[in-house]
Amino acid sequence: MAAGRSAGSHRSRMIVGALAVTQTVGYGTLYYAFSVFLVPLATDLNASTTAVTGSFTANVLASAALAIPVGRWLDRHGGRALMTAGSTAGTLLLAAWSQVDGLWQLYAVQIGIGIASAACLYEAAFAVIIAWHTPEKRSMALLALTVVAGFASSIFLPLTGWLVNQYGWRAALLILAAVQALLTIPAHATVLRPAPGRPADARHRPLRLKAVLADRPFWLLTLGFTAHSAAVATVGVLLIAALVDWGHSPTFAATVAGLFGVLSVTGRLVTTGLQRRFRTTIVVAAIFALQGSAAVVLALAGRNAIAAVVAVTSFGLGFGVGSIAKPLLLAERYDTRRYASIAGVLVVPMTIAKATAPLAGAGLHVLSGDFAGVFLATAATCAVGAAAIAAVPRPHYYRPPCHKRAMRSSTSARRCSDMPSASSRRGREAGSNM
Repeated sequence: MAAGRSAGSHRSRMIVGALAVTQTVGYGTLYYAFSVFLVPLATDLNASTTAVTGSFTANVLASAALAIPVGRWLDRHGGRALMTAGSTAGTLLLAAWSQVDGLWQLYAVQIGIGIASAACLYEAAFAVIIAWHTPEKRSMALLALTVVAGFASSIFLPLTGWLVNQYGWRAALLILAAVQALLTIPAHATVLRPAPGRPADARHRPLRLKAVLADRPFWLLTLGFTAHSAAVATVGVLLIAALVDWGHSPTFAATVAGLFGVLSVTGRLVTTGLQRRFRTTIVVAAIFALQGSAAVVLALAGRNAIAAVVAVTSFGLGFGVGSIAKPLLLAERYDTRRYASIAGVLVVPMTIAKATAPLAGAGLHVLSGDFAGVFLATAATCAVGAAAIAAVPRPHYYRPPCHKRAMRSSTSARRCSDMPSASSRRGREAGSNM
C-alpha cells in the first residue's frame, strides 16, 4: 500500500514537472511569439498590422469554440492522447506558418493553432493536475505549474526576437517548431498517465453538467473571471500605447509593461500563500479590487512616472491570479470527475472577453480621445469581477484544508496525513478517468 502511494506520488511529481516544461514552451511558441512576428509578417505579406492581428483574434476564438468538447474528451479519456495530438499539431502548424504567402493562409494556420492550443495548453494541463492530486496537494501542484509557465513570455519574447533578427521570421518559426517538437511531444506521450482510480469515489454519482449550470455560484464565478479576463487583456494590449500617449518614452513604457511577467508569478505565490489562511474567494476578490484601484490611479495620474510604476506593479500582481484561482475554486465546489467539462463552459466567455475587450478599449479610446476613460472602464470591470467572486458562498460540504486544521492541533495534523478530507470524499470525488 505504502509502495503504491510512493509510486503514485513520484508519478504525480513527474507529471507536474513535465507539464511545467510543456506549458512554458507551448505558450512561448504558440501564443507569445506572435507579437514578435507581427511587423515582419505584415511587411512580407503586404498587409496592415490590423489585418495580421485579426488572425490572432481568430486563433483565440477558435480555442474558445473547442473548450467544451475538449473538456468532455478530457473527462472521459484523460489528457495523454489529446495533449500529445495537440502538441504534434502545434509543431506542424508552426512549420506551416513559416511558409505562408497570403493572409488567408495565415488565418487558416492561426485557426489551426487555436485548435491545437485548446488541446495542449493550460485548460488540458489543469484537468490532468486536478485528477492526479488530492485537494490538500492541488494548490501547490497548480502553483508549481503556473510559476514556471509564467516565465514563458520572459523566455520566448527575447528568444524569438533574437531568432528573427539573426535568421528572419521564416527560419525562426522552423526553429520554434523544432523546440516545440522536442520538448512537448515526448513529454506528453511518455509521462502523462491515467490518474489512479479511487474505489471509494465510485459510490458517488457524478454531478451532471446541467446541475452545475443551474447553480448560481457557478455563474458568479463565470462573471467574475470573465470580467477579470477582459480587464487583464485590455491593460495588457493597451498599456504601452497609453503610457506613450501620456508622454512617457517608448523605452519606459516597454520596461514598465515588461514587469507583468515577473509580477504575475509573484501574484500567484501571494495568492497561494494567503489562501492557506483565508478563503480563496476572499483573497481573489481582494486582488481584483486592488487591480481596479490601480486602474483608477493610471487613469488619473498615469502621466506621473512614479504613480505609473506603482499602479502597474499593483495591477500586475493580479495578472496571473485567474489562471491559478479558477481551477482551485471549481475543484473545491464541484465533482472533479466533471472538472474539464465544467471548466470548458466557463472558459468560453472568458476567452471571448480576452479576444474582444482590447478592441472595445481601443474603440473607447477613439471615441473619447484619451486613455483615461479606457482605464476607468477597466477599473469598473475589475470591481464587477471582485464583487462577483466575493459573493460566491462556501460549498455546503466545506471543510478547512488540512494545513489549516493542523494549526489547531497536532491530532488533526496526523489525521490529515492518513485520510482524505470530507470535501474530497463527499463533493470533489477526484476519481477522474484522466
